[in-house]
Amino acid sequence: GVIVHSTPLHNESWQLYLRRHGIHVARSLIETKMLGKHNGEIVRIFFGQHTPPEEVRRHGAEKEKLYRELMRPRLAEFLVPGIAAFLDRHRGLPLGLASNAEAANVDFVLDASGLRPYFGVVVDGHQVSRPKPFPDIYLRAAAALGVDSSECVIFEDSATGIQAAREAGARVVGLTTTSPQLDGCDLVIADFLDRKST
Repeated sequence: GVIVHSTPLHNESWQLYLRRHGIHVARSLIETKMLGKHNGEIVRIFFGQHTPPEEVRRHGAEKEKLYRELMRPRLAEFLVPGIAAFLDRHRGLPLGLASNAEAANVDFVLDASGLRPYFGVVVDGHQVSRPKPFPDIYLRAAAALGVDSSECVIFEDSATGIQAAREAGARVVGLTTTSPQLDGCDLVIADFLDRKST
C-alpha cells in the first residue's frame, strides 16, 4: 500500500490458494484476517493454529508464488501513483524500505518496478524477531541507515504499521491506499500525487 497497492491481489491469491485446498472464504473476510499480519499468522488462521512450522512455511511460500504470478503482468497498474517521481525527488536523503512482506515479494516489486536503486537499506519481516506492530523493523532500518528512528518519517498504510512507526519514535505519513481511516498519523495523503506529499 505504500509502493504497490498489493492488497487486492493478495486477497485474490489467498482466495485462489485456499480454494485449491478446499477452504472457501469470502474475499472481504480474507482481507480482515490478512491486513497487517505476517504470513505465518495468516496461514495458521486459515489452516489451524497447530499447523506444523514446515507446513506453515510451505503454504506461505506457495501462496506468495501465486501472488507474484498474478502481479507480474500488472505491476505497473498497481504501483502507488507518484511513487517513482517522489523517490526521485528525495534521492539525496537516506531512504530505506521496511516491510512485513515476504523477502521474495519485496525483491520482486523492487526489481520489476526499477525502484531498488532508491533504497540504501531494505529490511523484511524475517530479519527481525518481532514483525509489525512491534517497532523492531523500523529500528533496524534506521540503524542500518545510520540515523536515529526519531529523525525518520515513515510512510504507512496500515494500523499495525502506524503503531510500529509510532513506537519507533518516528513521524508518520499515512497513505489511504488500503484503508480510508488512519489514526495516529502526522499527515494523511491519498498517494504520492497528493499535493500534501510534496
